[in-house]
Amino acid sequence: MQAYPLEQIQAKKVLVVGDLMLDRYWFGDVNRISPEAPVPVVRVVKKEDRLGGAGNVARNVVSLGAKATLVGIVGLDEGGQQIQRLADEMGINAVLSLDQQINTTLKMRILGRKQQMLRVDFEHEPTEHSLKSLYDSVEELIPRHDILVLSDYAKGVLKHVDSIIDLARQHGLTVLVDPKGDDYQVYAQANLLTPNQLEMSQAVGSWVSEQDLHDKAQALRKKLSLEALLVTRSEKGMTLFSDDGVHHVDAQAQEVFDVSGAGDTVLATMAVTRAAGMPWSEAIKWANKAGAIVVGKVGTSIVSAEELI
Repeated sequence: MQAYPLEQIQAKKVLVVGDLMLDRYWFGDVNRISPEAPVPVVRVVKKEDRLGGAGNVARNVVSLGAKATLVGIVGLDEGGQQIQRLADEMGINAVLSLDQQINTTLKMRILGRKQQMLRVDFEHEPTEHSLKSLYDSVEELIPRHDILVLSDYAKGVLKHVDSIIDLARQHGLTVLVDPKGDDYQVYAQANLLTPNQLEMSQAVGSWVSEQDLHDKAQALRKKLSLEALLVTRSEKGMTLFSDDGVHHVDAQAQEVFDVSGAGDTVLATMAVTRAAGMPWSEAIKWANKAGAIVVGKVGTSIVSAEELI
């Protein structure tokens, strides 16, 4: 396994574009059942907000040692202001398009004794006006960055993702995408796609054996003209498909507390190591290690270069 290239990573600028959200956590104690309904009563003792979605990818990029610019859409509300504040605190350059007709996407999680008990989502699709503003920002920023990461959570921000990929490729940038949905044609010409096992099955159908998965993955990769395709497979580890063949790494034994945001960590690690010149087959080893660390934490979390090394 190649050494972690921290010195090279520190010189790299990563542009992260995608669905932004605020992850809000209410932590509490649970000692009784409500007299009003058969549900537990959570006595909230701590509140915490974190950058979610594309914001969590940018958090991980910075934590892993690189510089990050975050482009997304927020509403003219408290959630949008909080995302800006959290980005500033992390040293992330946030270029936010304001959409006055929507509220910022918010995921509120209520936890009792570190166990998630309820999640409440608030979300709205952005308007075409704010999408145009976002594209203009991306067009201006792409020439100043080394690599582009697209974080698609199917909230509408990457509605015109094919145009963004085309623009990046014109400027010679490597493009990594965390995809959503079952139509991956919109991600054609990207360098790397990182679907999880469920997302992969939605795109190519279920598989009956490892060989069947290999055949389907390589066929999809060639159809979309991808350099590589990385399937994250939970307890089975992760498998990379490229012109060089198939590279698999087993999951590292680890007690799993929370898988939320693990895909963001994997994507960010692949981006920073690739930006530093590491081949995909080596980058997945670091991504696998980072993923194993982050699932041992509660909530949408990050991995630092120090933890990895």
